[in-house]
Amino acid sequence: MAAAAREPRLVRFLWQGKSLSLICGALSWLRDFEEKKRQEEARLLALEDSGQERGERPAAAEPGHPGSGGAAGEPDWVTAFVQKKEERDAVDRLKEEQIRRKKRENRLEKIRHNVQLKYAAKRKRSEEDETKRLLQLSKDVISEGDGVDVLEQLDHNEEELVLAEYESDDEKKVISGLEDDDDLEEEHVTKIYYCSRTHSQLSQFVREVQKSPFGKDTRLVSLGSRQNLCVNEEVRRLGALQLINDRCMEMQKNKHEKKSDEKMEGKRRHASHAICPFYSYEQMQFLCDEVLVEVKDIEQLVALGRETKACPYYGSRYAIPAAQLVVLPYQMLLHEPTRSAAGIKLKDQVVIIDEAHNLIDTITCIHSAEVSGSQLCCAHSQLSQYMERYRKRLKAKNLMYIKQILYLLEQFVAMLGGNVNQNPGCQAVSQTGTVLKSINDFLFQSQIDNINLFKVRRYCEKSLISRKLFGFVERYGGPATTVKTNKENQKLAGFQNFLLTLKQGSDKEAGTPWSPPVEAENDQLRTASPLMQIEGFLSALTNANQDGRVIVNRQGTVGQSSLKFLLLNPAVYFAKVVEECRAVIIAGGTMQPVSDFREQLLSCAGVDPARVVEFSCGHVIPPENILPIILCSGPSNQQLEFTYQTRDLPQMMDETGRILCNLCNVVPGGVVCFFPSYEYEKQVYAHWEKTGLLTRLATKKKIFQEPKKANQVEQVLVEYAKCIKRCSQAGGQMTGALLLSVVGGKMSEGINFSDDLGRCVIMVGMPYPNIKSPELQEKMTWLDKTMPRAAGQAPSRVLIENLCMKAVNQSIGRAIRHQKDFASILLLDHRYARPAIFNKLPQWIRERTQVKPAFGSAFAELRKVRMCILCTATKTVSHYTHLYFFQTFALE
Repeated sequence: MAAAAREPRLVRFLWQGKSLSLICGALSWLRDFEEKKRQEEARLLALEDSGQERGERPAAAEPGHPGSGGAAGEPDWVTAFVQKKEERDAVDRLKEEQIRRKKRENRLEKIRHNVQLKYAAKRKRSEEDETKRLLQLSKDVISEGDGVDVLEQLDHNEEELVLAEYESDDEKKVISGLEDDDDLEEEHVTKIYYCSRTHSQLSQFVREVQKSPFGKDTRLVSLGSRQNLCVNEEVRRLGALQLINDRCMEMQKNKHEKKSDEKMEGKRRHASHAICPFYSYEQMQFLCDEVLVEVKDIEQLVALGRETKACPYYGSRYAIPAAQLVVLPYQMLLHEPTRSAAGIKLKDQVVIIDEAHNLIDTITCIHSAEVSGSQLCCAHSQLSQYMERYRKRLKAKNLMYIKQILYLLEQFVAMLGGNVNQNPGCQAVSQTGTVLKSINDFLFQSQIDNINLFKVRRYCEKSLISRKLFGFVERYGGPATTVKTNKENQKLAGFQNFLLTLKQGSDKEAGTPWSPPVEAENDQLRTASPLMQIEGFLSALTNANQDGRVIVNRQGTVGQSSLKFLLLNPAVYFAKVVEECRAVIIAGGTMQPVSDFREQLLSCAGVDPARVVEFSCGHVIPPENILPIILCSGPSNQQLEFTYQTRDLPQMMDETGRILCNLCNVVPGGVVCFFPSYEYEKQVYAHWEKTGLLTRLATKKKIFQEPKKANQVEQVLVEYAKCIKRCSQAGGQMTGALLLSVVGGKMSEGINFSDDLGRCVIMVGMPYPNIKSPELQEKMTWLDKTMPRAAGQAPSRVLIENLCMKAVNQSIGRAIRHQKDFASILLLDHRYARPAIFNKLPQWIRERTQVKPAFGSAFAELRKVRMCILCTATKTVSHYTHLYFFQTFALE
């Protein structure tokens, strides 16, 4: 393949039902690429064999015959020898790769066609389990007669809490004893990494692969977090992701230490530590082979893990090198430490990022960090008590770094106007408000500019101090824990009392916990291990000064106050992906407007515009199957302009209600109405209830409201669908359901309102973001300083409009989910007709949009919709073939 073809490219796709097109195009390219590679290998090996048969030797100059010399002044025979050696080395590598490939293919083929091997492996696992059970029973019987010194046992249990000696500050690998990365060193074949936003979207994609012509021959592996893939019920019950990660790592460590413990068993028995029964190399290797043999989604992978008693999390990681298609959430791919830990190598690979409409926001969120005053004070108290207890056991370098971390925590709390030695919930902040600072200004003002944060970050990563501290708090954090009353343990009493005032979660050993008035729902994870959250903040402070800002948010008390790092330039992290990959494809059904991707991601990442290929196409539905209308005024000729100043007026809310009443009279099935915010939706609902409009609506449609809690969304959707189905079957006065949703909420993306679930989608007003937000204001300022003006508009103004229209496009895209679907789309605000806004609608919607100054003409069009649909013959639009060729061209 030519060098130019290996340059990363970005392709943007805009169409509905794009999954099959992505599958066909990408996997067809991969199949052709592998075939060309095999042909090239065969050609080189044939040349090598024919050269050996003829006894040819490397071309070299005759001794004593002066050549013209190489490029570096070397004689010709030296240059020829080096070149020949490189060719031989390349052929040797090809032979090794060929042998490995044949072994892998033979093994997978044997597993695929020999069912008896599966039963044999299953029987072997059952026998091993029974042997382990009997062995453990024998050990328990023997141990019953042994007397164990309680003090001795306590000392051994505490050994795991003491930090190991920290060798040096350089980048060399520190042996942690937690994982054996040698298993991940198998050479990676050329593959495609397919990323999407949620696991449900990934599972849907995998099901499409299974149904495609490539389903039987593709080696696909699905990746996910421990929270999604763990099959150990004891660990899964912990709930919070960070707690699951910590427990998993601890169980691995116990397994690795098991052998050394058994060697000392004759001298002194120790208390046993839990190890994960699913973390077995043989079982995980078997699961890895099973994954590569047959395409499986996350749910099937978890079921296979339970059946084979193998860990799906690590088993799927072992399958990455040999896989042709790796499916993963794009948070995992975009975060470099996570990518590295999972064994993902992007060099010369193809990356497809689907559902990429919020890619910039995702990168920004992943690399931003926030810590509260409660977390800072809690971490300082925990770490102080930890250092006090184990001071005599810790090496000098450990003590030095712990003192540095304690100093950092003290200064952070001081920046919030507090003192680490007092309860943060009782310390009132004298000067409340929000202040934004550059990274350098924050470091200078907090007097920590003399501390090397890169070394502190590396120490936290290598020493695992946050995990040691979490184990220490687990042991001594609750009042019910019995601790021997020696001199050191007495010092922990104050620590325990302090923790009782800080704990906000549902600790089973704690008494009545103190909880702050804000963020109670999200603090369980944070307070479980506050130092882990703080490590993320410290890492964020190592960004370049121009790429981020620190937000100092001082509220009523120190505990309610917070420090937040805001990433302004997401391109610095996306650039690493683009530099390594062979090609990067950014795909989405609602990507408009795309200027943000070009300017904030690609230009800032240093991508040459000539390397960017932008492609979009129309929808597969016939033009008559969609009726987009921009409505400028309501039934009483009230102009529709839902600004912050006018939308709260009673006449605006009344006009919105009258529009919905009229629509519900003529639109069958489901109607989905999007409001700019939860607060405004509640305000309008209360007004309609007061004026009686809600009762009028309820005679035609049963009304549902989008819940704020994520665990209630599915239940509302199920009831909404049942109601529509029941009304369509029964007939009568009630014709369906009305769903009041929120832009940016749980139902504005990832939910398909196909067919009768969404015959009409209504957008109330324009959901502009809150420009008074300090984060948004800083982003706008940064853009104005770093980006050129576009078409006479300031970059900050373009950002505001783009954020609004991205949210609109994502919401109205919930309808029209397949070729034979049909729906109406109503945009209730005359500002949508402005050219700058109108041009940011998706092309397939913009081409068919009608601007209606008065409600009467719009209502007449809506009444015609059903008749037009009935008269329209069903068409078959073969877009997939065209898309296939476009994608293949873009990748090759």
